[in-house]
Amino acid sequence: MEGAAARIRRLCESGRIAEALSTVRSPPTIPVYAELLRGCASHRLLALGRALHAQILSSSSSSSSSSNSSSSSVFLANHILNMYCKCQRLDLAQQLFDEMPHRNLVSWTALLTGLAHANRRHDCRRLFTAMLRTHIPNEYAVSAAIAASAGDGDRLFVSQAHALACKTGLSACVAVGNALVAAYSEDEAWSVFVAMPQRNSITWNSIISGAEGRQALSLFAMMLREGVPCDCCTLIVVASSCSAAVQCHAVQAVATKTGLISEAKVATALLKACSLIGGEPEELYELFSEARSRDLVSWTSIIAAVAGDDGGSQSRKPGHHQAAMLFAGLRREGLSPDRYTFSAMAKACASSSADRHPSALHGLAMRSGLAGDIVLGNSLVHAYARCGSVGSAEKLFGEMPARDLVSWNTMIKAYSLHGRGQAALKAFAAMDVAPDSATFVGLLSACSHSGLVEDGKAVFDTMAGEHGVEPELDHYACMVDVLGRAGRLVEAEELVERMPMEPDAVVWSGLLGACRKYGDLTMAERAAQRLVAVAPERSAGYVIISSMYSEQGSFAEAAPYWKGMKELGVKKVAGLSWIEIGNRVHEFAVGGHRHPEIKAIMAELRLLLVKVKAIGYDPETRLVLHEIEQGQKEEQLYWHSEKLALVYGLMNASPSQDSIRIMKNIRICVDCHRFIKLVTKCMNKEVIVRDSNRFHHFKDGFCSCNDFW
Repeated sequence: MEGAAARIRRLCESGRIAEALSTVRSPPTIPVYAELLRGCASHRLLALGRALHAQILSSSSSSSSSSNSSSSSVFLANHILNMYCKCQRLDLAQQLFDEMPHRNLVSWTALLTGLAHANRRHDCRRLFTAMLRTHIPNEYAVSAAIAASAGDGDRLFVSQAHALACKTGLSACVAVGNALVAAYSEDEAWSVFVAMPQRNSITWNSIISGAEGRQALSLFAMMLREGVPCDCCTLIVVASSCSAAVQCHAVQAVATKTGLISEAKVATALLKACSLIGGEPEELYELFSEARSRDLVSWTSIIAAVAGDDGGSQSRKPGHHQAAMLFAGLRREGLSPDRYTFSAMAKACASSSADRHPSALHGLAMRSGLAGDIVLGNSLVHAYARCGSVGSAEKLFGEMPARDLVSWNTMIKAYSLHGRGQAALKAFAAMDVAPDSATFVGLLSACSHSGLVEDGKAVFDTMAGEHGVEPELDHYACMVDVLGRAGRLVEAEELVERMPMEPDAVVWSGLLGACRKYGDLTMAERAAQRLVAVAPERSAGYVIISSMYSEQGSFAEAAPYWKGMKELGVKKVAGLSWIEIGNRVHEFAVGGHRHPEIKAIMAELRLLLVKVKAIGYDPETRLVLHEIEQGQKEEQLYWHSEKLALVYGLMNASPSQDSIRIMKNIRICVDCHRFIKLVTKCMNKEVIVRDSNRFHHFKDGFCSCNDFW
């Protein structure tokens, strides 16, 4: 019989349950029944398991009531109990448990574990308490009770279970230690971890997942030094802690060495980590190509990773084209994109400056039967707006068969980005759902970008009373911006002082920017000091106040701020501009020295300068923050990245092309803003610039921002 049971076990472990049944002699022995039930549990074969349960009940009715028969009955009942728990039929498991005439420690533990895995936490604790009246628990019962208590945040029960484990000697068991490490906060978890005589990969995964950044990476290194093999879970957790390229590469090396890089989840986790630290899309794609078993979820994840942050990064080139390559790749593999894949692609389109990309995606989504999907519709509205086509966003929004809160918030934010404050207020008045915190952030930003001070104040004042939304830090920051941009600096500073919470870097940056716009050096000093105090790693505080001194020729007063930046290792964000020509994104920094066609671009720029100077262009040399000759100051202004991108766009524009679109990672400077206005006055092209704050639509010598940005 042992040979038959072993043969049945091999078949069941490989999932060949039907073949196993065909080899069973009638009637099956108890070991054979046990193997069949274990196979049903492993492969979640509920129907077959229930049939076996019925057969066992039928055969047991004719058996004797000897002690051996009683032991066999409990043995099989425990296997049936385990099968019901694994098949997630806790109702049948509980019913069987209640009807069992005899139970042993395995019976209690099987049901406890099933309840814990099903997140039936209260029932698990109740059963554990009842068990203690008749049995001393084993390590699996204790770990199940601890996990259930941790899930509910019941620290008292966790502590009591821990004390019981110590009293019974179970605290030395790996399963109990793992449960405690996962349940406790950082310090307590570390104490348990250090005291554990044995640790496995689950232990390390738990302690690493509770750590952050360098600490998590340090623990990972300790794990490898102790010779504990890492698994997919380890690498996924560690990848999320990477904050530098060298760290990502180190984790990638471990993943490659262990062969786990071929797991799609591991590759995707590394991709996300690389994307967050500004990894190049080409590197991300190469990494993903090493993964095996790429399903729709992994394809969607990498598209989202490559898409980045809608082009809002201050250093990373937009990754739309790489995302488009991936999207084409998943379709070549025969996968049909779903709403989440399309939404990820819409996010990628939003990182581009060309509205043809969301338009093409929109058409494909409609042909895929997703025209009425709200989630996708919201993503496309956002993509159209971020690509400079607020009209297309507005049209799609109006055609949506149903809208939710995200739809309204997205449209209000779109109006804000394009400086259409009145349209944002009108949309707010038409909302058929209750607004939330994000609604008012978008609305106040729209008022700020449009100079609608009184409307902004009215919105802010009615948030709590009329709409039940208490102003938060973001709303105060927006309101400071509303007042500051309009030159009402005293009111803005008074609002900062009255805030019920501590102002953050965004608030002080907003006030400081307004001080620079209106030349209030005294208030700027106060704001800069507070900004440097709360965010010493950010360059804005040092750069703006030193720039204000330098613009007045007070280089001695500016010097300490530049020195402070150098001593702290704070670097000014380099200005970058991007323009899409054909299917390629061209990146420009100041001077454009890395671009292969820079000589031709500079020659064309000089010709353009002659034209714009003839109609009034005079370089704003006060913006050059160095003690150099006037001619040198002018030269520095000429080679700003957005000017170079504009010239390159004009060089490659077709006669039928009506607009040139440029993206910029920081705020457009006053000199470039004036330069582009004059270019559109002498060239028959509209120029659309998306900077870090908003859109500028230049046409016929005017800008949509009305010089208010």
